[in-house]
Order: sequence, then C-alpha cells, then structure tokens
Amino acid sequence: MLDLNEYLCKNPYPGRGILLGRSADNRNAVIAYFIMGRSENSRNRVFEETDDGIRTKAFDESKMTDPSLIIYHPVRLLDNGLLVVTNGDQTDTIRDHAAQGHCYRHGLHTREFEPDAPNYTPRISGVVRPDGAYNLSILKSLDGDPSCCCRYFFEYDKPAAGSGHFIHTYQENRDPLPSFEGEPRRVAVTAPDAGTLANELWANLNEENKVSLFVRYVDLESGQQETVIVNKHG
Repeated sequence: MLDLNEYLCKNPYPGRGILLGRSADNRNAVIAYFIMGRSENSRNRVFEETDDGIRTKAFDESKMTDPSLIIYHPVRLLDNGLLVVTNGDQTDTIRDHAAQGHCYRHGLHTREFEPDAPNYTPRISGVVRPDGAYNLSILKSLDGDPSCCCRYFFEYDKPAAGSGHFIHTYQENRDPLPSFEGEPRRVAVTAPDAGTLANELWANLNEENKVSLFVRYVDLESGQQETVIVNKHG
C-alpha cells in the first residue's frame, strides 16, 4: 500500500481527488474529497455543508467568471443510504438514476469527461454503500482524443481495515494536463478520526494549488458521522 501523504506531497497538482476506505479499527467508512486549482476562477471556491452533503460556492462572487464546471454538489447522501462523491454535477446524475432504481453505472453511461479542451478533465466518482463497500469510476478521453470516452468502474465489496483506494483527475502537472492512468491507488488509512486525516491531507496538498477539503468518517454500526471541512479561503 502507498503512503497517501507522501504520494500527494510529490505531486504539485493531482487536481481533484477521492479517497474511499475503511478505518484501521474496521469501524468506520472513510471518505475524503479535495479540490485544487491553477486559475483564479478555480481557486475562488469554498466547500459549504448542506443538508445532504456539501456544495461548492464562490468565495468572492465578484470574481466568478464561469460557474459551469466548478459549482456543483460534490457529496450527497441519497435516500437509499448511498453516499455519492464526485468532481462534478454527475453527483446529481447518479442521484437521479438511483431514484429510478438504477445503479450508479447506469447514470454514468449517460455522461463523459468535461468539455474543457485541451485538458478534457476526467469525471471521477465514488459511491459508498451503508455496509462500507464502495465503488470508484473515471470517465476520461482516450489519451486526449475527445472523440472517444473511456469509462472505467472499480468495485470493492469487502474493504480491508486500514486501507482504501484513491483516484484523482490528473496524472501530473503538465500542459495540457494528462488524465489519471491505471487503477485507483491502494493506500494505507491510519488516521483514527476525520480530524486527523484532514490535517494530514491538507498539510501534504500543494500550498499554492489547494483549495478545499472534505473528510467524513461514518460509523458502520450506528451511522454516526464525523465531518471535517477545510477551506483555504475563510
């Protein structure tokens, strides 16, 4: 397993990242999501808690130039107990298809990567079931070719205690930004609580590019949630 803190420290711009896993004591489902930005528009954001999760919003409304790909609900807890976390408005796509009795894959087959040439930012998504099992997916262009959308789904039905899987949007910090490659990285989850994990992740995200972070631990027996939100602004 990789050390996620070391992995992040070595990459100045992984983009947006999702971590799903299980705490070392095997009692909690672990969810983390962060956003980073290189442009003023991307950096001008904060996470705000909602009744069912979180949303992104402009920190300074006067500086917001294009909200189309940066304002969305990254995390929603659905009525059927699924927790959905994504890097775009596909959160709502998964929610809507789940309400019709379909699985998350059904919804994502109607979506593709973001239309932000030349990067064609991948859409990454995670779904956590009430028992702690989880799925990750990525929709990305074929090596930067927008004529082909590649859809990959990874499903983990028996997560091991003290471990998780991490997926992010960009393989490395180049222009244009290359999409994430390969399977989600298997990483150690050693933090005993959401606050500790949030402190570790925030400390190892690039200081210039990090924007916001969400971490949640969910007790698999009681359903009790511990949530931490960190914003660079405010």
